[in-house]
Amino acid sequence: MSVIGLRTRRSASGRRSGSVVALALAALLVLIPFLWMISIAFTPEKDAFGSIRLIPENPTTGNFTTAVADADLGRALVNSALVTIVAVVTNCLAAVAAGYAFAMLPFRGSQPLFYVLISTTAIPVSVTLIPLFLMAKSMPLAGGNNLLGEGGTGLLDSLGGVALPYLVLPMNIFLARQYFSTADPHLAEAARVDGAGEWRIFWRIYFPLGRPLVAVIAIFSFTAVWDDFLWPLVVTTSQDTQTVQLALARFLAGGNVQYGPLMAGAVLVTLPVIAVFLFNQRSFVAGLTDGSVKG
Repeated sequence: MSVIGLRTRRSASGRRSGSVVALALAALLVLIPFLWMISIAFTPEKDAFGSIRLIPENPTTGNFTTAVADADLGRALVNSALVTIVAVVTNCLAAVAAGYAFAMLPFRGSQPLFYVLISTTAIPVSVTLIPLFLMAKSMPLAGGNNLLGEGGTGLLDSLGGVALPYLVLPMNIFLARQYFSTADPHLAEAARVDGAGEWRIFWRIYFPLGRPLVAVIAIFSFTAVWDDFLWPLVVTTSQDTQTVQLALARFLAGGNVQYGPLMAGAVLVTLPVIAVFLFNQRSFVAGLTDGSVKG
């Protein structure tokens, strides 16, 4: 019996070792492009593809200066940060509240309405570009428009227009609804007995319990807005309202691509995403695994 147990432990140990090696190789494959990006970012432009060394022989920070100056990356970072912060806040509040209402406060027709809402996530982005453009252009009392949305440009070429499609994302409502559907309803019943209103029950009881959910929604919303290229390209025309993705694309506009400044700009654009994930890592992992633990 002890021999069988020893063999079982050795087999389990071997499987764990194999899993660790496989994960390490997969992580290495994922990291190589990022390491190469960082290497080129610190390599002089004339030597960008002169060798395959990951550590540059003559490292320089000139590519970062060029990226910030030529592409006006500083302004683009501020623009993207403002749009992203607005989208993250609105999703963490409105989307979470909507998901809570669908899960904890069912009403007549709420189930079909929820399914219709979620079905919109299957619509390709390219199909929604024209309706969104017309909505942004016809926004009442914006950009010189009258109350009927006529006479001006609305939210076109503005940060408000860039943020418009991301204010409340249906997938975040879905995540919130699924999260709160497993919450304990007795907490709400006890609070109602004590005279608490629905908004107070949500804000003082369930919202704090949903911190892992809020972290997941914050990260998903951040990456969705920060990495988007197509909608800012459609809705903006001036350099004053460009986002980071449009700023990076300026290095590809001409025939002579500046790979050094391009990679330097990509490093600067990637850092906020990494920082947001590391800051919310524990809550993010807890939010992804909470449903399986409860189930």
